[in-house]
Amino acid sequence: NMCGGVPLDVEYMNSLGEMVSAHQLKLHVDGARIFNASVALGVPIMDLLRPADSVSICLSKGLSAPVGSILCGDRQFINRARRARKVLGGGMRQAGILAAAGILALSNKMTDRLILDHENASFLSLGISSISGISLNPNSGVTNMVYFDLNEDVPYTGSEIREKLKDEGILLDLVSPNGFRAVTHYGITRDMVEKSLEVLLHVLSK
Repeated sequence: NMCGGVPLDVEYMNSLGEMVSAHQLKLHVDGARIFNASVALGVPIMDLLRPADSVSICLSKGLSAPVGSILCGDRQFINRARRARKVLGGGMRQAGILAAAGILALSNKMTDRLILDHENASFLSLGISSISGISLNPNSGVTNMVYFDLNEDVPYTGSEIREKLKDEGILLDLVSPNGFRAVTHYGITRDMVEKSLEVLLHVLSK
């Protein structure tokens, strides 16, 4: 996310692991979208995580669980994490229904379909690039995120455009005064992407 939806590759992760090891440090990976990175790069998830001592994986983003993340590491690390969670009042009771959703999120049914989100984001990027008044981030559409900005000659602010789109059922994140982020996911179909492009073109043409 901080890299505009562009995944860090295996070579980068390995070089980071070597640097951390040389200084006898631990490496934790915030793997909120690690499965998206794996799919976009075409490499197994373990190749990306091999240098890591621990990783957190969000189940409620591209994997589409309603809530939840998992923390992975060796037994000693997990035991310490469980104690820290208890000290801080974390944990849930009767969480079986949510756990079931998390298990489904990690199944091939959800991980294998991430490529569809990437394809929809790429299609959205291509469409946005042809709309006058918009500057598309060149890295958009590598995974499931698309970033773009309004040009200075557009007679609306980012907030005004966001509200106009919201009135048409299109929800975008406003990440700067005139910058947007669009995210494709399990609930977004190609028809919805096409409709979003039509609405965005119409709003900017007014």
